[in-house]
Amino acid sequence: MIGKNNMNIPTIGIVTPCYNEELVLNETSFQLNSILSDLVEKNYISEKSFAAFIDDGSKDKTWNKIEENAKQLSHIKGLKLAGNVGHQKALLAGLLTYKDEADALISIDADLQDDVSVIKDMILKFISGTDVVYGVRKERTSDTFFKRNTALLFYNLMKKMKVNIIHNHADYRLCSSRVLNALAEFKEVNLFLRGIIPSIGFSKDIVYYDRLDRFAGESKYPFRKMAAFAWNGVTSFSNYPLKLVTIIGFVIFFICIIMTGYALFALYTGNVLPGWLSTVLPMYFLGGVQLFCFGIIGEYIGKIYSEVKQRPRYFIDKRIG
Repeated sequence: MIGKNNMNIPTIGIVTPCYNEELVLNETSFQLNSILSDLVEKNYISEKSFAAFIDDGSKDKTWNKIEENAKQLSHIKGLKLAGNVGHQKALLAGLLTYKDEADALISIDADLQDDVSVIKDMILKFISGTDVVYGVRKERTSDTFFKRNTALLFYNLMKKMKVNIIHNHADYRLCSSRVLNALAEFKEVNLFLRGIIPSIGFSKDIVYYDRLDRFAGESKYPFRKMAAFAWNGVTSFSNYPLKLVTIIGFVIFFICIIMTGYALFALYTGNVLPGWLSTVLPMYFLGGVQLFCFGIIGEYIGKIYSEVKQRPRYFIDKRIG
């Protein structure tokens, strides 16, 4: 077991994906560097511990800020990707790039909404032998009514679709080196790390924290992107939507039997124009359902298309620190 009083003091890395985060980077770098320095001074972690910022093809001065902070602060590193690949792939790039340089890596967003004070608690749980430590929000009272209820809908949807995720957990977590080595075995292009990490297994624990207000800048995940992210999670980890197509087929068959009986009754009583009910309503109804089912099947075919090509998920442009 790795421990404070053991000669084998762990090296901890913090991985932070960034996209157009120039307004918050100085403060985030300062806070993470201070936390690492304090833990090094108290002999909890090795002086080789670091915080690595991953520039996901930002269009502002994010990389310039990372370079400046890496030169001024002792524990700061930087990784610049060749282009914008998205939050999940940028995070994966950081985890896989630095997994051999630390005993465990902590992933956290750059906006400082995840409480950095619980990083120490995560590390202590890792020292005691835990492989995965999830950062979970205590409550959502600070969210707007819309955001709180859409988040609840998201987690309930994942549960219904049999996706194994941690409730109220985003991407704030600690992973040991053996979890990261297992993660490297996943070659899929359509990434959903919130589902992949729990599926790996190993020992796990939770630290709870209060979600803070964004320090500066704007959220990079509006509702449209969140909805796309949720759908990607469902289709990446569950074939339940395909089963839903079969269920819909049985329901339509049952409804058609009822409609046929109604149409025959209406024709017998003379309350409807002959041919209208039996032609128009089934045409619109079945046409809409067919398009819906084809859309679901097409989504899975599209994912198969992306996976079989096995294109690289990211390219690294520069490193610093």
